[in-house]
Amino acid sequence: MVKFENVYVRSRNKYILEGVSFYIREKEKVVFYGKSGSGKTSILKTIVGGFIPEKGTVFFRGKPVCAKNVLKIRQEIVYIAQEPVLGAKTVREALFLPFDFKAHRNSAPSEEHVNELLRRFKLSPTLLNQNSSSLSGGEKQRIAIARAVLLNKTVFVADEITSALDSETKKTVIDFLMSPENTIISVSHDPDWICRC
Repeated sequence: MVKFENVYVRSRNKYILEGVSFYIREKEKVVFYGKSGSGKTSILKTIVGGFIPEKGTVFFRGKPVCAKNVLKIRQEIVYIAQEPVLGAKTVREALFLPFDFKAHRNSAPSEEHVNELLRRFKLSPTLLNQNSSSLSGGEKQRIAIARAVLLNKTVFVADEITSALDSETKKTVIDFLMSPENTIISVSHDPDWICRC
């Protein structure tokens, strides 16, 4: 599904990735972990076209990731950042934000489905009317994960998404995302997440 062939990525006049090669099969659960500054998040950003290699090639489903097809590739992938930006005033607006865009306009979930997912992630549906800025770090992470799940995609690119979760909620999120049909490409220092990848 994803293949890096001798990839070099430069940012601010220095290489942040040098000669990186690997491949990831569909439905695999992959985690990159290691010391800070070793290029883990840069790999994730390169997969979704945030960085374009100076040398080498990144492939997604056999096609090179480039300016010409990056939007099509992003329609198949959900990227969840370590510190999510919800981008809306209320939690409800944040959850439904992707469905304002043309690519997802006809697939907005029902209120019932949203409420069920919130409960599954140990969040009360009453949270929907709250101001996004009032959420704790763990609540923001769970809302970002719920929003990603609502898009009904099976390829998740995730950066430290369990870092602000308590152990019970973390187990629920991990069990949900690690379902057999999903492909997970992630960065994490969390031993529980690493163990499942």
